[in-house]
Amino acid sequence: MPAARESLLDAAYTALARRSWSAVRMVDVAAAAGVSRQTLYNEFGSKEGLARALVRREADGYLAGVERALATHSDTRERLTATAEWTAALARDNALVRAMLTGCWSERLPAPTLSAVPSTSAVPAQRRADGPLPSPGDFVAFVRDRAVVVISGPGINKSDVADLARSCELVVRLALSCVAAPPGEGGVAELVRGALHRQLGDDRRHEVSVPSPTVAGRRPPRSPD
Repeated sequence: MPAARESLLDAAYTALARRSWSAVRMVDVAAAAGVSRQTLYNEFGSKEGLARALVRREADGYLAGVERALATHSDTRERLTATAEWTAALARDNALVRAMLTGCWSERLPAPTLSAVPSTSAVPAQRRADGPLPSPGDFVAFVRDRAVVVISGPGINKSDVADLARSCELVVRLALSCVAAPPGEGGVAELVRGALHRQLGDDRRHEVSVPSPTVAGRRPPRSPD
């Protein structure tokens, strides 16, 4: 029941905006979604399963936004700047994404273990949620590697790929630093453009046409502060 599952996740997200995860009740989530409590348990198995599914969805939403940001421009600097701005903005507005990217989980949030848990669910989406969840390092590696693939194009030599990977990782880590300590005037874009000017100079070897994004997604709703 994909529609019911999405409605339940939306209801859980909204409930988390109003109270701590420990105070969120499964019966209230089911009622808010307009389904039975049994449907909720059929989809997620338990409150822990619901938490894992919610975290997995927010992670997927963040990564889908990375794909869109990388596809926004043909210019390397602007692609990476857009990626950094998306990272910093979403982490500011979405407490679950912020926790996933930084590894700092507040007491009011669910904090499922990142390792896989035994799953007996017949629901494919839940079996995926019960698998490994991404760590902060996983996010850095994914965004870095995806940016390199999108930007580099065919024919780039290994040395240039290594240089580009370093630049991409620098951008991701700059964005994460802005999550922890928000920048002043100019914001994350000014920091990233300045860093990339020093890293890439006037080099245009990495400029390629804009590909179509490979991951469809949506921006998750606003999260609790």
